[in-house]
Amino acid sequence: MTLNKGDKVSVLDDDITGVVINIDGINLTIETSDGFEMEFKSNEVIKIESSELRQHIFSNTSFSDVIFEKESPKRRQPTRSKKKEKEPPAMEVDLHIHQLTDSIRGMTNHDMLTLQLDTARRQLEFAIKKRIPRIVFIHGVGEGILKLELEYLFGRYTNIAFYEANYQKYGLGATEVKVFQSKTPN
Repeated sequence: MTLNKGDKVSVLDDDITGVVINIDGINLTIETSDGFEMEFKSNEVIKIESSELRQHIFSNTSFSDVIFEKESPKRRQPTRSKKKEKEPPAMEVDLHIHQLTDSIRGMTNHDMLTLQLDTARRQLEFAIKKRIPRIVFIHGVGEGILKLELEYLFGRYTNIAFYEANYQKYGLGATEVKVFQSKTPN
């Protein structure tokens, strides 16, 4: 690309346009549209087509034709949604203590945590045995002790993966477990 004095150019990496006022080898001096003189290398700018060419491109279309085209109603194409893989709904296990026992009178924090973990272990074993692919354990936010203990429990199994459950549905207080099934039943 050869540039001459008077050519309109645009800088590649900046939002700067201007006119070439001096050429010194590969160095160009341009006067920006704001009236500043700036120096660039010739490979840092690109020549802008003249406005006459742009006018010629759009001269075949009248303004009223463009407005008519934009205002005319378009026939909407029906949107076809891809069928999602039908995943069975996840089994939900609520580990809130008031869901597991009628009364916590006389129970220590350790007793409550043990009851919650035993329930989680029993439900996980049930899901593995019955080949249920997904289980959501609702543990609540709290201080995070139950969540940490659940992660430790789930970490001992090799055929499962666990991660945060759907935030929109459960918030931060649930963990989803995916059970990987073997090809042959046990």
